[in-house]
Amino acid sequence: MPPKLHERYDSAVWDVARPKQPSRISGVSMAGFRDRGVSAAAHRAVPHPSVSLALEFGAGALLVDDPAGRRLRGSVAAGLGFGSGTPWVRGERFEAVQVRLSPLVAGTILGVSPAELSGAVVGLDELWGREASRIRERLDAASSWPERFALTDAFLARRRTRPSVDPEVAWAWRRIVAGRGLTRVDGLAAEVGWSRKRLWSRFRSQIGLPPKRAATLVRFDHAAHRLAKGEDAARVAAETGYADQSHLHRDVVAFTGATPANVAGELWLAVDEFAWPTPPETRKRPKGL
Repeated sequence: MPPKLHERYDSAVWDVARPKQPSRISGVSMAGFRDRGVSAAAHRAVPHPSVSLALEFGAGALLVDDPAGRRLRGSVAAGLGFGSGTPWVRGERFEAVQVRLSPLVAGTILGVSPAELSGAVVGLDELWGREASRIRERLDAASSWPERFALTDAFLARRRTRPSVDPEVAWAWRRIVAGRGLTRVDGLAAEVGWSRKRLWSRFRSQIGLPPKRAATLVRFDHAAHRLAKGEDAARVAAETGYADQSHLHRDVVAFTGATPANVAGELWLAVDEFAWPTPPETRKRPKGL
């Protein structure tokens, strides 16, 4: 059994801070990370059902090795599920505000649809140009985490444009999240009064994944966090909707390249309880449905 979360966190290589107040934007959460400089080891980035931003600042460097073999330095954005393969994160005394964006709001903030990221990791300067440098400079000049969180929240709010996700697509996504990936996606189209083809096409173009893959990612995320808490893999498989333990094993390997036992000990999951103590999105039905 892996050590308890707090034991692994106490020996972690990152200091973690979190805001006292939620973001002014629904679907946005953030946490602060500071590399302690005690290890040069790379850490596996475990996929999460959100679009992630890492806003780097300070004297150190945040290095990300993406699945394609590229090394990215500085602030990055990562799409849902990280695409095909697992990124690795390495710090050189870096500091960063990490932001998790629900795919329902990611497009309005990024300026591109989550589908355009194709799950990949990209440099923020590719998406935002000079604006990425400006937010880095402002974060670097800030004197505290509360100030940095406030700056980040205000910056994201200024970037936000009008919603780009159909109410029907948003409702389908919330159903999948609320059901922890166990919602029968084949019935979602009928529930919103659309054809299956229309919902699948709109969902993929606006969320970044087709509904079935999105449900698989959400189910994996729930299972991975239970594994990180030290729960038995057979029990996790049985209670999170997998056909058997082998099915869970295949999903974990497909998303991370590691076995369930190895994923259970990942630092990436160990800090989640401290960095992201927010409830899942609630289940809501769009008006008129």
